[in-house]
Amino acid sequence: MSKNILITGGAGFIGSHVVRLFVNKYPDYQIVNLDKLTYAGNLANLADIEEKPNYFFERCDICDIDRVMEIFRKYDIDGVIHLAAESHVDRSIKDPFTFAKTNVLGTLSLLQAAKEYWNGEWEGKRFYHISTDEVYGALELTHPEGIEPPFTTTASSSEHHLAYGKEFFYEDTKYNPHSPYSASKASSDHFVRAFHDTYGLPTIVTNCSNNYGPYQFPEKLIPLFINNIRHGKPLPVYGKGENVRDWLYVVDHARAIDTIFHKGKIADTYNIGGFNEWKNIDLIKVIIKTVDRLIGNPEGESEKLITYVTDRAGHDLRYAIDSTKLKDELGWEPSLQFEEGIEKTVRWYLDNQEWLDNVTSGEYEKYYEKMYAGR
Repeated sequence: MSKNILITGGAGFIGSHVVRLFVNKYPDYQIVNLDKLTYAGNLANLADIEEKPNYFFERCDICDIDRVMEIFRKYDIDGVIHLAAESHVDRSIKDPFTFAKTNVLGTLSLLQAAKEYWNGEWEGKRFYHISTDEVYGALELTHPEGIEPPFTTTASSSEHHLAYGKEFFYEDTKYNPHSPYSASKASSDHFVRAFHDTYGLPTIVTNCSNNYGPYQFPEKLIPLFINNIRHGKPLPVYGKGENVRDWLYVVDHARAIDTIFHKGKIADTYNIGGFNEWKNIDLIKVIIKTVDRLIGNPEGESEKLITYVTDRAGHDLRYAIDSTKLKDELGWEPSLQFEEGIEKTVRWYLDNQEWLDNVTSGEYEKYYEKMYAGR
């Protein structure tokens, strides 16, 4: 059955992978990419599919409900996959108002547009909201009996998952956000669920762990460190590097979104994670080892670039997603082991240095401002 799907934030990191997957996998679908093209949005991320007949781009601020309604009417939208968000914790600490506006009011704008346009005709409609594991707060970092620190980077992903504790985030875990970013996402999640409970809007929410892979904006840890190693720049590590995160390859996240959009239960929540926990300092050493090998440096050469800096305010110690429900109910699970995924990721950034240099220079932003001036 043909669908007209609006994907918000489709020029961003995760969004571009979702757009690419849907455009290529579903030629009968009309895929509309709505993106404001802020610093994190780059149409170069989608250069390989921009000429596809079922792909359409609309530059739009999700807070502009009148413009959003125009797009719903223009394309007769019957499905929304909402990824557009401000997502960098450090930026949220410096400017919480922008995060509240985009993540809360922007989501509310989309919800209201969907409610008004669909007008109670919910059959075949779906509003899918992508959230984060950070809304759950933080988990304790524990060392189960029989597994002693330090944990080496040669451990398998499953061993890492057990090494840092037996507590995990589940779909019914109580929300406890600690940063302006996670607070704004938690608020948007509540609005999505409220629109289902109040109006009957057919909604789904997913909470995902840290993503990594191609096209990630290089302010985030993995691409930042790959680029800094390439240029011999310092590798800033918060505190002692002991914070633990669960990592998921972005293409696997896109696959999960595809599965949930088509098969997930209305008004339900699904957690998406990699069962792949790494302490930051261990992860960084894997990145260093991989980059040094691929650019011809002596092994461990770039470890001297590690620079410990003052920890981030309100820095959560550990996140760990349990994706068992998604696996058992819908059959999804990660396709890559972390070591394979990080190898693919490092190779991509090294092979696409023109993209990386263009993003770090900010030239793409100037291009879009000129291109869309007065529009």
